[in-house]
Amino acid sequence: MMSYIPHTDAERQQMLSAVGVTTIEDLFEAVPASHRFPKLDLPAPLSEMEMMAELQAMAEADEHAGDFAVFRGAGAYHHFIPSAVNHILLRSEFYTAYTPYQPEVSQGTLQAIFEYQSMMSSLTGMDAANASHYDGATSLAEAVTVAIDAGRGKRNKIILSPAINPQYREVVRTYHQGQDTKFVGDGGQADIADLVDMLDGDTAMLAVAYPNFFGQIDDLKGLAEKVHTAGALLVVVVNPMALGLFKSPGEFGADIVVGEGQPLGIPLSYGGPYLGFFCTKMKHVRRIAGRIVGETLDEDGKRAFVMTLRPREQDIRREKASSNICTNQGLMALSACVYLSLMGKNGIKQVATLNYHKAHYAADQINALAGYTVDRAKPFFNEFMVKCPKSVAEINDHLIQKGIVGGYDLGQDYPHLQNTMLVAVTETNNREEIDALVAELKEIAS
Repeated sequence: MMSYIPHTDAERQQMLSAVGVTTIEDLFEAVPASHRFPKLDLPAPLSEMEMMAELQAMAEADEHAGDFAVFRGAGAYHHFIPSAVNHILLRSEFYTAYTPYQPEVSQGTLQAIFEYQSMMSSLTGMDAANASHYDGATSLAEAVTVAIDAGRGKRNKIILSPAINPQYREVVRTYHQGQDTKFVGDGGQADIADLVDMLDGDTAMLAVAYPNFFGQIDDLKGLAEKVHTAGALLVVVVNPMALGLFKSPGEFGADIVVGEGQPLGIPLSYGGPYLGFFCTKMKHVRRIAGRIVGETLDEDGKRAFVMTLRPREQDIRREKASSNICTNQGLMALSACVYLSLMGKNGIKQVATLNYHKAHYAADQINALAGYTVDRAKPFFNEFMVKCPKSVAEINDHLIQKGIVGGYDLGQDYPHLQNTMLVAVTETNNREEIDALVAELKEIAS
């Protein structure tokens, strides 16, 4: 609908009369007189040059990840992003695009989504992927919806590993509150064997993390068979960067793979917007929310792309919809698509390898310090737990003064891990930064 703006006094008066008033001021009678037309105490106007100088000074006062040596992860990671990623995102045909309902005028956007889905499916070892959810937590919550639907509503028990990101688990519980869904497993310190023991005929889904929230790689061999024997689905929450180095969840039988796509070319950005990816076996593809783009041929036999396999739930099914996800993180999915395309299979493997080796170098150095103990009970990727001689808050207060963002305080979410820091190392951390962290930790202990 087009809005009409009156241009003459006569037109304005005619519109006022139509709504039963005589002046513009009459429209504001419900507002107390003292607040109706306040006088603004504004400074004198500035020229464009003066305004730009002032805004630049304000921007430079902000601190960002580039100003620090960052050793904190816990779900959001400081990775190097090739400049080409942002340059492609800034193309107007991408950053103004929404959902491509008309394929005849949206082939570029549709192909970008198709390529993103194809690469995510390859990375996770799944048959299909959507594009996309708001973040990793939302994707896990949507996996619960799919699992319950797959159980035809007769199974309502969801087993969550306590080693899944605590924020993800909170979102899942909030997402499904008020329903008959029963969540178990994440209230203590259950390991994989304990979770398997909880399987029964009422279980719809068992979810584990890979790597887990502590950076560890659990042995998931044979887990899928046990979950499937119980008639449930195996859902794996992954750090996609780790899949450049480790076996994909699809190779050990996962039904659904979800996670946070932020490591794939998306900056930290004060916590968002991020990208929730959702990959699944073809058996469940019609149950998932979000966009699915397929490849076909047009009437001339040329390669073409269309939205496929499922309707837009909120528009078409309304109250019968299984999800309220009715949009996508298209620009973030494009960012991941560009990043994966630029890096390629070998590039992702190289970045993952750098993360792995740098993290292990840091762990070796920290473990050698008096008062610090690195948990080496399980293999780890680019994060590891460190038992500290003082509180993590106290240590981080010291580190930030030295230009270092310290690790995550695990005691916030796990009472048995007081004074335990989760340290993350990525390819952006050079040896000098790691050695500086070790030196400061040594000084703090002494």
